Amino acid sequence: MHKNRLEAFSDGVLAIIITIMVLEIKVPHGATLETLRPLMPVFFSYVLSFIYVGIYWNNHHHMLHAAMQVSGAVLWANLHLLFWLSLLPFASGWMGENHFAPIPVALYGVVLLMAGFAYWLLARAIIQADGPDSLLAKAIGKDRKGNASVVLYLVAIPVTFFNEWVAAAIYVGVALMWLIPDRRIEKALA
Repeated sequence: MHKNRLEAFSDGVLAIIITIMVLEIKVPHGATLETLRPLMPVFFSYVLSFIYVGIYWNNHHHMLHAAMQVSGAVLWANLHLLFWLSLLPFASGWMGENHFAPIPVALYGVVLLMAGFAYWLLARAIIQADGPDSLLAKAIGKDRKGNASVVLYLVAIPVTFFNEWVAAAIYVGVALMWLIPDRRIEKALA
């Protein structure tokens, strides 16, 4: 399989994930700004998840651009990533609908953690397919940003049960850390 087909499939799945998330935002019954107030947690949850999907889409694109070939392991690792990302609409909706209650916020963190781990596995599968001296292997290096993300998720999940807003702030912090596309791959491609 050519990597363009894998990227096109992944792009389609990510577009559907965003569509499902926006459809979870219910239209309020009323024409005043006050009717929007109860939707603010749902909207914030949507915005955060939209940003996360955008970050994964952007970095996934760069990573596949650096890949030379697609193996069976890469296909399965990519599906594994898409599985965890496909749970974002559920986790995001549950968190927003319940006004950031501890258990939904913790589940959201578990989904982010597993998506981060799945992305790490996908990178390793591509490196294994392309070799240890591949462009991606050189670009990622020690992957401090990826490792820091996983550690922050691991911290945020138990913190949720003490203060869910601190955990949410950690999720926002990780998103901000990744908001600028991963320049390591761009530099290696140049």
